[in-house]
Parts: sequence; C-alpha cells; structure tokens
Amino acid sequence: MQARAIVLHEPERIALDTLALDAPGPADAVVAVRWSGISTGTERLLWSGRMPMFPGMGYPLVPGYESVGTVIEAGAESGVAVGQTVFVPGARCFGPVRGLFGGAASHLVSAGARLVPLDPSLSERGILFALAATAQHALGAAQSGPSLIVGHGVLGRLLARLTVAAGGTPVVWETNPIRAEGADGYAVLHPNADARRDYATITDASGDASLLDTLMGRLGFGGEIVLAGFYEAPLAFTFPPAFLREARIRVAAQWKPEDLATVAALTASGRLSLDGLVTHRQPAANAAEAYRTAFGEPACLKMILDWSAA
Repeated sequence: MQARAIVLHEPERIALDTLALDAPGPADAVVAVRWSGISTGTERLLWSGRMPMFPGMGYPLVPGYESVGTVIEAGAESGVAVGQTVFVPGARCFGPVRGLFGGAASHLVSAGARLVPLDPSLSERGILFALAATAQHALGAAQSGPSLIVGHGVLGRLLARLTVAAGGTPVVWETNPIRAEGADGYAVLHPNADARRDYATITDASGDASLLDTLMGRLGFGGEIVLAGFYEAPLAFTFPPAFLREARIRVAAQWKPEDLATVAALTASGRLSLDGLVTHRQPAANAAEAYRTAFGEPACLKMILDWSAA
C-alpha cells in the first residue's frame, strides 16, 4: 500500500511524495486521513532546521501529529472497527523515511491502541485533540490562586478554556493585537497593562526562552512557572528573585493517554469547546504554501491540510 505524504527533505524544502506504507499487523489499523494539522511549535522548528537534538531527528521526515480520518482496515487485535472516525497522534509507518511525527499523510498504519475514536460531528476540529491534551497535561492538578497564561495562540486559548472549565478565571498575555481577540470567559491583556505580581501559577505557551526573568517578577511567593512551549534556545533566569519567591519551575512534557481521555470527555460533555480555533485550510497539494502561511501569518491560529483529493 502507498500513501501521499508531506516530506521534509531538508529544512525549508517540502514536497508531497508517494511513499510505501509498512504492512499492518493484527494489532494495527489502516486509516484514510481526511484532515491533518500543522504545528507552529515543533513543526516550525523542523521546517526551519532549528529543532534541537531530539530522538528520531533527521531528514527526510514526515511531520505531523494531528490527524483525523476513517479506519479502512482493522486487524483482529486492533480494538477498532472499519468505518470508525479516529484521531491519530502521528505514526511511524514509512519504512526508511522517518516519521517525526508521521501524521501528515493520506493514509497511515498505526497500532489500534494509539487511535482515539471520535464523534464524526467533530470533523476537522478533531485535529485539536493533541494540543488540547498538551494543555491539559500542562495544567495538571487544579491549583488555587490567580493564574496567568502567556500567549493567545491555539495552545494558550486551550489552556484558558480548560482553566475556565475547571472553575478558574485566568488572565492571558498577548502582545499581538491581532491575536488578542477571541477570548470567552477570561481577560486578554498586553503585559504592560497588567500590574499584578502575585500569580500563583504562570503557564508559558509562547516558547520564548527569554521570558523567565519577566515571569519570575510576576510570581507570588511559592508560585510555579510551567513551561508549556517548546524552546529552541537555552533557558536561564536570575537567581535572587526566584530565591526570594521560593519559586518552582515545571517542564510540561508530552501528554499522556489520561490527558487525551480527559479532553475527549470534556469535549463530549460540552464543557470544552474546540470552535473558532481552525482558521485556515488548504488542500494537501498546496502544502508548501500552507506551511508558509501557518508560520508567517499572525491571523493563522491553526492551518489544516485537507487530504480528500490527495
């Protein structure tokens, strides 16, 4: 079996190629992908060649970990059924071509245990499950006290929506006026307009490695800074302010299956909305243009590729 796939042959050289798929086993399923999302965090670093050393790094590679499609083959031990709509968090099924993270293709072979059944009515919004689970993992256990979220992109908005769903009232910082709009149940401020310096939790979704000292100055005693972005530059901070606040710094790594399950339940119950976050769409054949727009247009929150004609 073959698939059409986005292949990064080297930094800033992208193509839609035909690749052979690994043969599925009894615990695997074959998924016909309808939509896949473009990540402005890890994929931007892969595309630009600035990705820090990471397991599986190297070119050529198939990017993407935000795919939604339909099961067209299901192994006897896969646990899924033909016809199911599923979310696919990436795959490694392209033989010698690396899958990092391997979801941007017309067809995927994946272990059935990795697939998440979706309500078909979610349609393209289902690609947001990965970022929503990332946000849920970053928030962790509910915390009392005022909370600040830095950045009002898709991840920042999901962090804010999940905080509101948990009963909180976060403040979000955003310096780009184009991205400051779209809040529902929380305030979005320019940092200069926020005088508060007693936040119990500050969650950074910007990926800006230079912000730690600024954020430390806004933290209350015993507060926590959560690093929810992906940082290409080394992180550093001035020690005395952190010492005086007895500050904690937590790195939020990759989401866990329980985070995905929580997000699925919140979405199904209506407590978490995924509306208004997908702003741009392109056919997969226009991938090169789609990637440039996703990484260069401030109004683009989430770009998705449509594989229906691939």
